[in-house]
Amino acid sequence: MLETATLGFEREGPVAVLRLARPEKRNALDLATIAAIEAFFTEPPPDVRVAVLTGTGQHFCAGLDLGDVREADFMSGFRTTQAWHRAFAAMEYGTIPVIAALHGATIGGGLELAAATHIRIGGPTAFYALPEGQRGIFLGGGGSVRLPRLIGTARVMDLILTGRVLDADAGQAAGITQYRAEDPLALAMELAAAVATNAPLSNLAIVQALPRIGEGARDAAFLTEAFVSSVVQSQPEAKERIRAFLERRAARIDPP
Repeated sequence: MLETATLGFEREGPVAVLRLARPEKRNALDLATIAAIEAFFTEPPPDVRVAVLTGTGQHFCAGLDLGDVREADFMSGFRTTQAWHRAFAAMEYGTIPVIAALHGATIGGGLELAAATHIRIGGPTAFYALPEGQRGIFLGGGGSVRLPRLIGTARVMDLILTGRVLDADAGQAAGITQYRAEDPLALAMELAAAVATNAPLSNLAIVQALPRIGEGARDAAFLTEAFVSSVVQSQPEAKERIRAFLERRAARIDPP
């Protein structure tokens, strides 16, 4: 799967650009879009090193398409939630880093989707909310797990209970985004191009191991870090990059 009716796909060298493509619904997520996200990140093209995720039109994503759950019973709702979990896990714990360029509505399931990416950039029009409490529902895309770790349980509870809306600056201050940019997609592409130059195994270790190390028991985390570090640095590409640095063939890091 590369492109579907609800998920656009473009390429710029090693960078894949995925666009949620339901602008008439503010890119609300239906089951077809969720399945397309899972399919792409389960088996991305082998020469793609980074993905950029954004939305078509004025909004990133207005969350769950409520038409999918309007008449849902327990079992169908449970299956829908599991489908979201699989898709977002395929992205969060996949083989390539994912950068989200956020604009307009990034609410409900859209915020849960953004939380499963690795770098988030908010544009000036971006706004964030969790309206589940007002809709009589609950988080179902992994947000009750990811969002408290991202911005804190108290802030997530406030957003759900009150329906409070955060603008781009407040979202940045809360920790939803790591970057605030006038043109989030342009910055996302710039960052993606830089990330794509990393050693693929380093990127894989960062995406797969780093969050698990951070969430694991302390002793097990140190052991995991030791194993992952040893595997990555023993690879031929790592050795060549280290030689290039020692021989002054690689750029040094200077103050910003």
